[in-house]
Amino acid sequence: MAGTGVLEEYLSVGANRQTAVADWSSNGLLAYGADVNIALWRPTGNPPRGVEKILSGHAEAVKAVLFLSEEAQDDATYIVSGSDDKTLRIWKSLRDRGDFEAIQTSDQHTAPINCLSAVRVSSPGQSAEWILATGGADAVVKIWSFGNDQLQLLQSIRTKPKFFPLALALSLLDQDVLVLAAAGTRETVQILTADRPPSAVEFRLQATLHGHEGWVRSLGLTKESDVEGSDLLLASASQDKYIRIWRLHKGKELPILAAKQPDALNGAYLPGKSPSNKAHRLQAGGKDFSVTFEALLLGHEDWIYSAKWHTHANGKKLQLLSTSADNSLSIWEADATSGIWVSMTRLGEISREKGATTATGSTGGFWTGLWSPDGSSVACLGRTGSWRRWEHDVSADTWKPCVAVTGHTKAVTGISWSKRGDYLLSTSSDQTSRLHTRWIASSAGTWHEMSRPQIHGYDLNCIDSLGDSQFASGADEKLMRVFSEPKSIATLLKRLAGVGNENMQDMPDAANMPVLGLSNKAIDTVGDDDELRPVDDRDRDAVDPASIVKKSYLEIDHPPLEETLSRHTLWPETEKLYGHGYELSCLTASHDGKLIASACKASSTNHAVIRLFETEKWTEIRPPLVAHSLTATRLRFSADDSYLLSVGRDRQWAVFEKNANEAAMYKLLQSNPKGHSRMILDAAWAPLSPERRLFVTAGRDKQIRVWASEASGENGTLQFRQAASLPCSGPITSVDFLSTLVGGKLVMAAGSEAGGVTICVVSADGSKIKELQASSRLKLSKAVLQLAWRPCPSAAQPESFTLAVAGEDSSLRVFAISEAYLEGASFD
Repeated sequence: MAGTGVLEEYLSVGANRQTAVADWSSNGLLAYGADVNIALWRPTGNPPRGVEKILSGHAEAVKAVLFLSEEAQDDATYIVSGSDDKTLRIWKSLRDRGDFEAIQTSDQHTAPINCLSAVRVSSPGQSAEWILATGGADAVVKIWSFGNDQLQLLQSIRTKPKFFPLALALSLLDQDVLVLAAAGTRETVQILTADRPPSAVEFRLQATLHGHEGWVRSLGLTKESDVEGSDLLLASASQDKYIRIWRLHKGKELPILAAKQPDALNGAYLPGKSPSNKAHRLQAGGKDFSVTFEALLLGHEDWIYSAKWHTHANGKKLQLLSTSADNSLSIWEADATSGIWVSMTRLGEISREKGATTATGSTGGFWTGLWSPDGSSVACLGRTGSWRRWEHDVSADTWKPCVAVTGHTKAVTGISWSKRGDYLLSTSSDQTSRLHTRWIASSAGTWHEMSRPQIHGYDLNCIDSLGDSQFASGADEKLMRVFSEPKSIATLLKRLAGVGNENMQDMPDAANMPVLGLSNKAIDTVGDDDELRPVDDRDRDAVDPASIVKKSYLEIDHPPLEETLSRHTLWPETEKLYGHGYELSCLTASHDGKLIASACKASSTNHAVIRLFETEKWTEIRPPLVAHSLTATRLRFSADDSYLLSVGRDRQWAVFEKNANEAAMYKLLQSNPKGHSRMILDAAWAPLSPERRLFVTAGRDKQIRVWASEASGENGTLQFRQAASLPCSGPITSVDFLSTLVGGKLVMAAGSEAGGVTICVVSADGSKIKELQASSRLKLSKAVLQLAWRPCPSAAQPESFTLAVAGEDSSLRVFAISEAYLEGASFD
């Protein structure tokens, strides 16, 4: 905990669904675009750690990420990224430091950047220099040079006939000539050439390759072998479900295959789709070249999103990795005797379990595929924004699935710790709720997603734990849903995380979601050999193979893989709570788990009410609580559940007191219609004794206000008055108190609309409040939507405290904050 006293324990964020969104470097680091950020992950790390670092800088979604090729003598690693914000950024990390920082930014494109490619043009022993190509939605391909940390625009090429480039591939055709392949929203691939530096780099269109019948999504160029003067092979992957391989050959003579065998595929193509073998002649650098059609790869059943080459270390074996919307990836290789390209390995999901029509885990295909530097592992990205990875077991000659990275793909709207702090629940606008906890079996105690309790049809807005095995969530619908932990997940958490209930007898086995349904139903798990059939032949609820949960799926010694998370870790829905007229805006559960308070989006007093539900019989307690005239933005019970605090868009806060005579009944104690000068976005109770109660409110007026209780009136009724305030640099969107005092002071975290997280200390009487020195780690790219301190055990005080942060940038972050960092503050 040296330094700032703030450590990133867990970073979770899903990838953007784009073909060019990720790259795997030669030093083992994988970078991918995650909302407006770039996430860095070391896939082959042991134990699997997940995301190591998140780079912030872009203002909109990152669509293209590329590592610049490295050599052993290089002292720096470079990442190039392109974004919807129309900018191109270069990031640099010195080998001995490991931290990336943006060193160059260009806004030459006038529309989002879709694709990138680069080739190293410096000779061995010289300082590194690259030629870059970028393609944008402005129908322009731009050529750049990059060396000595300087980026320079060399050429802008308008695509004619006009198309939007989705894929680029740049390479050296020989030692003097550069070749660029460009394709996108047309069925053709364009081949351009230019002289290599130090000559002036100016690309000219040399050939247009025909044959595809759909948009071309990916291009890849590679040398056929490591022999001097070897031909280049170009792979083009298209939405027409086929991959075409083209040969770029030096010399006036055509390659033997094209010249002597017009039916090079021996009939391995569809009737009526016989590939054209027209030879395209090129002249560049005073030399002759030709481009000929080499092979048509058949096998995928849907759009093909990516095609990536890999030459294995011996330089003899060349393989192509393709990923498709049919939920599979294939590894292709040319047969040694016939030269015909065949699929050697197929990974992913069998077609009957695509999940295209089911709510659970409709994966929707693989968007990009990557090779590890040594070719022993492959990774691919699916529609859920999560990664899948396989490693090649040489002894068994099989590919084994491995633990990879998962994360939300849209704003994380709510987080909640279980009552004992065993695990963290998160919910998001990506319509999922997820459970995260520490994997104790790994030597590093790494964090992972262990369950996906809810996969919904509406954007989810709020979540809270009702106990250690139950939670409630609210979405863009008029009801709340309550979920209970199934036995399969309780057993999994006990085994992998060492947490959970001992009493599992009354728990259902597992859950699934019926086709066209939104409610998770409890089901029994089945053995691997059990036959699956409907109870009745006339049963309209036909058995969907993708929704069956077999015992073996969760009898695992590692965190669940994405295919398991997206299908087999649902929690059964036990209750629906009705009453609201509009979409749920916030909910909270009492600390004893006996009450749920909720509010919905509202523009009038009639709908801005707070509804209370008791959790024994799941009935609403009437009448609802009335205080606000607009949407209530946050509800919080005090630590002993004696008071309920609400804040809203109408700029007021209200405190409701528990009625001593009637159980579970609350009445309005005090409201302040001018609590802030603009809407209040969050509030939190301090963990104080009943003699002195404190809460804070924060909002759009850039103020955090501390309100302290004092007795007033003849009967000594409790009233709250402002005791202190803290002006901030921008609107404050979230606040939360640590549940214990540190050094006799209260500790509070505040999150801003600009993405900053500030740790503050508050005096025990509420009269003083002070910000601690900010940590650069506590910074998000977009607004902080919620903060939650992990509940502290009542016994010994830990050396560090855990803070969870939910971001609008799709990230969920868990920080360990040292006691020394918090104790160092004073009010002097």
